[in-house]
Amino acid sequence: MHWPMRLQADASRVVVRPFHLPIDSKKGQKSRPRRIVEGVLAMSEEQAKHELDIVLKDFEARHWQTRSVFRTRYAQMAMALHLDDDDISDIKQQLIGAFFCNEYSYAAAAIMNPSIVRHPDQSGLSEGSSRIIMSVRTVGEGHISSIAFREGILSPGTRFELAPEPPFATAADSAKEIGNGAIEVHRHRDSTLSGTVIFPLTSAQSKGLEDLRLVEFTHDDGSTEWLGTYTAYNGESIRSELIRTKDFRSFTLAPLSGPAARNKGMALFPRKIGGQYVMVGRQDGENLFLIHSNRLDHWGEGELLMTPRYPWEMVQIGNCGSPIEVDEGWLLLTHGVGAMRKYSIGIVLLDKDDPSKVVKRLPVPLVSPADEDREGYVPNVVYTCGAIRHGDLLFMPYAVADSSVGFAFVPIRELIDAMV
Repeated sequence: MHWPMRLQADASRVVVRPFHLPIDSKKGQKSRPRRIVEGVLAMSEEQAKHELDIVLKDFEARHWQTRSVFRTRYAQMAMALHLDDDDISDIKQQLIGAFFCNEYSYAAAAIMNPSIVRHPDQSGLSEGSSRIIMSVRTVGEGHISSIAFREGILSPGTRFELAPEPPFATAADSAKEIGNGAIEVHRHRDSTLSGTVIFPLTSAQSKGLEDLRLVEFTHDDGSTEWLGTYTAYNGESIRSELIRTKDFRSFTLAPLSGPAARNKGMALFPRKIGGQYVMVGRQDGENLFLIHSNRLDHWGEGELLMTPRYPWEMVQIGNCGSPIEVDEGWLLLTHGVGAMRKYSIGIVLLDKDDPSKVVKRLPVPLVSPADEDREGYVPNVVYTCGAIRHGDLLFMPYAVADSSVGFAFVPIRELIDAMV
């Protein structure tokens, strides 16, 4: 059953981001940042206030805590340019900060490739309901991808509701390097998750954070952590990285190592199997592989799991999110590419104790582009980065034509019975 809701790209969703200008100057010339700062410092207090009022009139109603953002950006520039705060008024500090910020529409081009997990907070819900978190890949200016979130509630049966987006979006900040290429970022303490965006922050991520596959992972000691693999892209090369969080307030983003990490589209099983972490991914561009590791951060070569079998997946297959545990085994959503580069979503059943064994496959696509689900930024593509079990149903958000996000409920029993 397809839910009537559809999420679309939205140019009105904007955040304030740092506007970067080279700090270094050419020989014999002042750098542009230095020239801008000196221009502000040369203003009278009245003139600086007038100029700041113009900026605030244009932008304060569009952003949350705009003055605080300007002050934070000033502090960054003051450190870079060795400015003396004691000699600079608060008005001029805010104005300087404003010159080194810009407005960015993070979902103007597209919203796509969602994944979904249970929310850490399941309190206050009626029986049979579940609070969820959905991640989406949003694409803005320069085709740069970032990670945004939406919260919602699944009610008994096929009832679903997304929490409204707050009027202001904020970027996760306070990035801190923690070693081995990893960073830690934090959601602003007063910002909701549905209004939080994680932007590329390292050089390896500079052109995008793509296709996060979230999973609620249960460790051996029973503790829960939310993990997700995604693709970091710098305009020339890709690598797989891992996001980790226990509360969706602080996040660690770290590169994965090993031969498998050179590829994209890796998805983690929600618990260890046989004492090892297990991933499914595509290592040769065509087939699906099963990869085992004793560590979460290092992944070697895998073993062949599946090859294309049906015409709708003849070009290549890949995974569409982390496997979902049911009584009969592991349900693994796949994608297949057929004639005219048409992307469809499929599903297979893996053995619960030995997921290298494919028990059954759905011979036809679960979801395939048709009619209104064909048109968009990249036509003839449906894709997901993960579904969730909801009672006896699968709830699956999915992308349409790399442009929007739709939702579907699928009866698990009927699905398994249809496999061969």
